[in-house]
Amino acid sequence: MSDDRPILMFDSGVGGLSVLAPTRALLPQASYVYVADNGGFPYGIRSEAEIAARVPALLGRLVERYRPRLVVIACNTASTIALAAVRAALDLPIVGTVPAIKPAAERSGSRAIGVLGTDATVRQPYVDDLSARFASDCLVLRHGSARLVELAEAKLRGEAADPADYRAVLDGLLGQPGGDRIDTVVLACTHFPLVEAELSAAAPRPLGFVDGGPGIARRVAHLTDGQDWPAVPTGEAVFTAPLEIGNALRAGLAARGLDRISVL
Repeated sequence: MSDDRPILMFDSGVGGLSVLAPTRALLPQASYVYVADNGGFPYGIRSEAEIAARVPALLGRLVERYRPRLVVIACNTASTIALAAVRAALDLPIVGTVPAIKPAAERSGSRAIGVLGTDATVRQPYVDDLSARFASDCLVLRHGSARLVELAEAKLRGEAADPADYRAVLDGLLGQPGGDRIDTVVLACTHFPLVEAELSAAAPRPLGFVDGGPGIARRVAHLTDGQDWPAVPTGEAVFTAPLEIGNALRAGLAARGLDRISVL
């Protein structure tokens, strides 16, 4: 039997495309609705109260409209603040995104890891909990960067960036006391894997970068195991506010299977 229900992925912007890519690689037979809340962007500089109110309400509307089989909150900031409220409000599987501190600690040889996220994410007690549970023998340093989110968005629009911008972001992390020991960096914002190559090129020494995308993809595959799929998979990008879709962004979305573009 054919089941046309899509997988709905939600982010403040285009960052969740770094989660969509590994999920599509595991589940190419699925239909996807990717929602970018550009009307509320950027989340990283908003208060916890704003995000806690906005995300569940918006996802309620989206679930009612698109009737997905499950929802992926492909945003670390939204997940660390609003995941519990969304799960309480919606009667379907909700997959959240959390900083990949556990795999980073498993990989680190120097026992010093960095957590690079938005300001809202890196200050969350959830990061303290993950560090205590999975990296108790590591030095864990954090740095919040709204600028790196902007750089990732600009890259998807086809805009060039100054490498000095990436060096400045890394300096905010590596320049902290003990930062010279860091060998592994957690990309704790789904935007950041989109500019991993630029970060690697700007790094003063070789660094390993870890993100949660592959783990989320495996979780989605597990939750949908044995389900039926649409006869013809589709992909749609949805924005919550009007915006100009340039050729570069349109091509970037199409390359990830999102051939249709609409505004909520």
